[in-house]
Amino acid sequence: MAGIDIKPDAQGKVRDLYDLGDKLLLVATDRISAFDYILEDEIPYKGQVLTQLSCFWLELLEGVIENHLISADVADLPEQFKPYADYLRGRFMLVRKADMFPVECIVRGYLAGSGLKEYQRQGTVCGIELPAGLVNSSKLPEPIFTPSTKAEIGDHDENISFDRCAEIIGEQDAAALCDLAIKVYSTARDHAAERGVIIADTKFEFGRIDGKIILADEVLTPDSSRFWPGDQYAEGKDQPSFDKQFVRDWLTANWDKNSGTKPPRLPQEIIEKTSEKYIQAYETITGNKFER
Repeated sequence: MAGIDIKPDAQGKVRDLYDLGDKLLLVATDRISAFDYILEDEIPYKGQVLTQLSCFWLELLEGVIENHLISADVADLPEQFKPYADYLRGRFMLVRKADMFPVECIVRGYLAGSGLKEYQRQGTVCGIELPAGLVNSSKLPEPIFTPSTKAEIGDHDENISFDRCAEIIGEQDAAALCDLAIKVYSTARDHAAERGVIIADTKFEFGRIDGKIILADEVLTPDSSRFWPGDQYAEGKDQPSFDKQFVRDWLTANWDKNSGTKPPRLPQEIIEKTSEKYIQAYETITGNKFER
């Protein structure tokens, strides 16, 4: 795949980060991660979907919370990156630097994933007691804030209680992030519902610029969220999805995660279907045609 010959200053599982002094250039690659591994195979157009969907949400949420985005227009690329404009188009964000909080801000509106497993064991999610009788994919009475640690590549994020979050970042900031995360989730949930998509849960990252808490990084993408088609929703079972769960499900069926071996290569069919699902998520939520 095409790319940039400039070495990034930092790399995440999916993003390459370039430090421009008072700004950052965030580039979403087509890499995909699952179960704390970066897979060998890339998903075509994935980085463009993540960036363009994030930009859509940041604009829609401007009345709810400020964000770090400066521009996603190739005309605003720094001079040294302009030779790579064709590759970067649609997959980069030029952003303000923020002092990032060292926690992931997860909001759950439905019971799924690690939350479901904990609930089945003890009736709680991240220590929050939930009503009895909920099942796989049940809608929760209200969205809940369930933070996690922010792990390094190769390590596991760890679900934590609100009290533990407050110990890490302070009571006042923890309360502020809880309120903001639920407000952002609820606004996005209502928009997506109008488009026929259920946002079951999602993960936000917040930072601070000039003393003000802002929304940063990717926002409400198929990598950071569970998107379910509303017309196929039925509680009591796993849901079809427009997100990374499709890859996780294939890996679970074809690889022993506890064997100590690396994940297997993805079949071409799974790669293509995953790409289609990401594009479908973008087009359904935004109402825009994805430009490949």
